Parts: sequence; C-alpha cells; structure tokens
Amino acid sequence: MAKLNILEFPDPRLTTVAKRVEAFDEELKTFVEDMTETMYSANGIGLAATQVNVHKRLLVMDISEEQDQPRVYINPEVLTRAGEQIHEEGCLSVPGIYANVKRAEDITIKAQDVDGNTFEERLEGLHAVCIQHEMDHLVGRLFVDYLSPLKRNMVKKKLEKQRKAAAKEAADHHVM
Repeated sequence: MAKLNILEFPDPRLTTVAKRVEAFDEELKTFVEDMTETMYSANGIGLAATQVNVHKRLLVMDISEEQDQPRVYINPEVLTRAGEQIHEEGCLSVPGIYANVKRAEDITIKAQDVDGNTFEERLEGLHAVCIQHEMDHLVGRLFVDYLSPLKRNMVKKKLEKQRKAAAKEAADHHVM
C-alpha cells in the first residue's frame, strides 16, 4: 500500500469532473487500498479520487469512531434527497478550514463496490453529509464553493499564509 499526495485548494485539478470507473480489476482494488490508507493517515473521514489527482468517480469513507469500517463507493449517484441539515465541514484539500454547509439530511444513493456489484443505500446525518461532500469532489466542487466569494478569498489567503510559514519553517530546519 502507498500513501498518496492530496491536492490542496486552490489547485485547479480539484475542479476536474471525474469519469465513470469502467474497469473493476486488481489495479482498482490496489488504488482503493491506497486511498483508504491515505485517508486514515491524514485523519480524514472521507476521500474522493479527485483529491489525489485521479479523476474517476470513486470515493472512500469511514465515519466510525475506531476508523475500522471503511466504505467504498464507485460511480455513486444520488437517487433521493430529503430534509436539510447544516453541518460544520472540513476537508483534507482545505486543511485547517471549517465552515457550515447546508446539505440534505437523508439521501438514498446507488453505487458499485470494488467488484462492480451495484448496491443502494440510505444514508442520514453525518454519513449523508460526508458522502455528499465527497461526491461534490467528483464534479469538481469543494465545500468552500458554498461560501461567499469574500469568505472563499479569505480561505485562499489563509492557506497561502500557512504554506509560506510551513515552507519557511522547513527551510529554517535545513540551515547548517
């Protein structure tokens, strides 16, 4: 298994629309394992393939407390939406930033597993929030896109400042 590199906002590759997964083979299974390992090592509860620069309709998630119940959703689509909830969201591609986002409270999805078997699942609460968040990535949308342009620009500036500080700190540690 390998840890993958997670793209960060405002990387334009995060706006790429993912294509359907057609091949359900060993390469796909290995990629799903790598995505799951990457999600866990980044302390995330969900990760879409788009976030690791693979533009296929695939996501992994695990909202369990013990992080021992990974789920895989390939070619997911929402069949029904009901109600609404506002939930504070964060994102591995937008580190350290959190904002309230309004989403459906209860959804039914159809997806495939790593063997290509189709299944339907009804999700609610955090599970519903997480899958809607990850499915947004598959169409090139991030949770910051739900914010006002002013707030989105503030997020961009804050992340740039964090990156510069991290780069400076790394450079300072390499000085002899």
